[in-house]
Amino acid sequence: MQAPYNGRLESRGSHRIIVTKLKATKRKSTRRRSGKLRIGDDWNAITIIALSQSNPLKAVAEFVENSIDAGAGHITITRGRERGEHYLRIIDDGDGIPRDEAGVPNFKYVATHICDSIKRQLKVDGARGIQGEFGIGLLSFWTVGEELTMTTAGADGATYQMQMRKGDPSYFVTQRRTLFPERGTELKIKPLLAGIRHFSGEKIQWYLASELRDRIRQSGVQIKVVDRHARKEYTVEPRQFGGRLLHQLPEPTTAHGDIYLELYLTDPSPSNRVGLYRAGTRVLSSLTDLDPFRGEPWAGGYLEGIVEASFLNLTPGTRTGVIHDGAFDDFCRALAKVEESLTRIIDEQRRAEEERASHKILRTIQKAFKEALLALPAEEYDWFDIQKHGEGRALRSHPEAGGLPVTAAQPNGEQEDGSSPEDGQKQFFEYAGPLFSVRLSPQSSVVPIGKSRTYRAVARDRTRHLVEHALSFQWQITQGDGQLENPQSEIVTFTAPTQPGLIHLKVTAKQGEIVCEGEGMITVTDSLLPDMKEPSATQKGLPGYTFKRAPGELWRSRYDLDQNVIVINNGHRDFVYASKNKALQLRYICRLFAKELICKNFPGSSPEQLLERMIELSLYTEENLK
Repeated sequence: MQAPYNGRLESRGSHRIIVTKLKATKRKSTRRRSGKLRIGDDWNAITIIALSQSNPLKAVAEFVENSIDAGAGHITITRGRERGEHYLRIIDDGDGIPRDEAGVPNFKYVATHICDSIKRQLKVDGARGIQGEFGIGLLSFWTVGEELTMTTAGADGATYQMQMRKGDPSYFVTQRRTLFPERGTELKIKPLLAGIRHFSGEKIQWYLASELRDRIRQSGVQIKVVDRHARKEYTVEPRQFGGRLLHQLPEPTTAHGDIYLELYLTDPSPSNRVGLYRAGTRVLSSLTDLDPFRGEPWAGGYLEGIVEASFLNLTPGTRTGVIHDGAFDDFCRALAKVEESLTRIIDEQRRAEEERASHKILRTIQKAFKEALLALPAEEYDWFDIQKHGEGRALRSHPEAGGLPVTAAQPNGEQEDGSSPEDGQKQFFEYAGPLFSVRLSPQSSVVPIGKSRTYRAVARDRTRHLVEHALSFQWQITQGDGQLENPQSEIVTFTAPTQPGLIHLKVTAKQGEIVCEGEGMITVTDSLLPDMKEPSATQKGLPGYTFKRAPGELWRSRYDLDQNVIVINNGHRDFVYASKNKALQLRYICRLFAKELICKNFPGSSPEQLLERMIELSLYTEENLK
């Protein structure tokens, strides 16, 4: 057995912590003096390095990275308690500590070459997949616990261990008795500091999944976290981002190297961030921590993912700071080209969201107004087509009706489910019979040149019930030009040709031996009537709405009778205030609707009467807002 030995932690190598002290000299001399900076107190420098890591989870990530650098395929992190002391243990199956000429783990080199990492020389020799370079990662245990024990096997099969204590410059290397030597390294820290005993195995798992995302993916290492306190076991999986992966972005390149981008466009949220990575390890959780990237598109909450630049230089102590040198300046210049494309994509996303929100608000408001108009006296609120559309349901909503509910009739005498308007109890027992007819929906339509439109085959039985089972379809153009997409499906997309004309479309439906055909006509035009401002704006019934930005003007809304839309001033300060909350914005637009409808349908009334009507209509309308 090799005799135990001990020593003192030392700092060696070309990369040293510099402590400068300027001394005043009394002797006057015209000669220039020069020299080399040196460390005045080695132990004080080591203490500063050991306490420079402020995040204990980052220290755990440093230990895991050491295992990955050693070629480990499996790493187990255990959080537990023994003899009343909390501990953290990391076991891997890597190559362990480099051995000396005698085949013994060279713990002495590890302890006496702080700031002189052997991994730096390995990188110079061409080694790949190694992250460490400063030789200070092991000292991070000072921010985790009081004592570190590192155990690994030598070439002779014996097991050796090194012990270090926080605040003590000494280290001890001894031989440890084991029944069977195991490959790899075991690192154990105990007792844990009182302030960090609360971090759980789940926190370690989530942190490593983000911090070492690409290192885990590239190395294929399997990391397991065992939390004996919570009696749970976690597997560290590389973090997966949601949203849509953005392709065809400009490739950012610099003279120092390329920048890798993996960005996802998702729903806006303050939790969405783009992390900065270096060689597969996260440097910053959010790129907005750097001053040049505090604005759009990085701070808008629409993006998440990673930006990786292996050429960036980091601060050695924490490895969470970027040195603002020439490499960083080139990094910022390269990403400026990408920002233009990202801003354009985000603007398109915002416009689409606003359009969807507008359609949703419009449907909600129209439904609420219909219910309100049905509840109000018909002789007073019999406005254009609004009340007419609800006449079939008026008995259902009027307090004076007192009768049974009446279902609103659908066009062509059909209900929404495709059946004839019969008694509800009877519909429950009626089932579709064999195929009897098929028709196109719509049978006649107008399509601009080069545009597309979808058509549906509606199959029915003899009693006009919708037939849905055991059907096959075949679409074809019997006259004219054009293209059909998915001609064997129930719904087909027709793309109009580049020349105007009449197109005859035919669909054949089969159910067993029964064959039915239906035809329709499409008019392809080169010049259509002017489109309405909003697709939702109809010439009859409840109006739609559109926005017009007019900041500084007093008007809040106007009624466009030609297009039957309400024009809302989205630059008005009241609209801006209401937009802070979706529910408040909905009520604000609803009141603008009530104002315009009252003013239009009660001409000649006094202001007092108009206000009374508006309060009445708003009351019944807002009751139905959901």
